[in-house]
Amino acid sequence: MSSSSASSASAISSSLSTLAQNYGATKPARVKLIDVFLLALVLAGIQQFAYRVVVTSFPYNAFLGGFGATVGQFVLLAGLRSQVAPGRDAEYKHVSQERAFFDFCAASVVLHLFAFNFLG
Repeated sequence: MSSSSASSASAISSSLSTLAQNYGATKPARVKLIDVFLLALVLAGIQQFAYRVVVTSFPYNAFLGGFGATVGQFVLLAGLRSQVAPGRDAEYKHVSQERAFFDFCAASVVLHLFAFNFLG
């Protein structure tokens, strides 16, 4: 059993190494930056939810506003990533990357105005 689990661990390690090398070689810096921001938003959402569960939910509107803004920003950023990623020409050929970024910025401002208004 131990040789089987060692072989399995080696295969997983090799797969992850290949994945990281291919990701680094094929993705442009713009998409990598968006991916890092997406990861930061996921971690912020987990932190907010953990704080709400472990510590307190007293300012419940603050939790809803902050968590909703985090989830909304994640969704907007995922949409931007799908529009600026390589190979997007078939789906978004009528939308330039600059226009996609402007739409993302405008929607982010509206989202944060709603979240700020929700805080009370």
